[in-house]
Amino acid sequence: MNHEQMPDRIVQELVPGKEITIAHLIASPDIILYEKLGLDPRVEHSKSAIGILTISPAETAIIAADIATKAAGIELGFVDRFSGTLIVTGTISEVEASIRAVLDYVKDKMGFSVCEITRT
Repeated sequence: MNHEQMPDRIVQELVPGKEITIAHLIASPDIILYEKLGLDPRVEHSKSAIGILTISPAETAIIAADIATKAAGIELGFVDRFSGTLIVTGTISEVEASIRAVLDYVKDKMGFSVCEITRT
């Protein structure tokens, strides 16, 4: 293969910004979702919610978890300082309040770009 026939190579690199790219609230999730995520399936599902955040840089998930627990009576379902994933559970209003508190704090105090809260 000569130089003209060689395929182009693309090198992709993750350059994390200061951002929250997913802020989603799942209202009244099915019990199977709790089980598949390893969350406590004993909650009352008709009043429950799961909140999911994806944060960059990933270590900020630790700060977000602290803010979320102080803002509302949520439970931490999962915190990953390597992927930037935060999952919280609680009532719909608690989960929404905790997500809003995280978004407001990192935007106003830390200069992050944040997305809107989506909901299913």
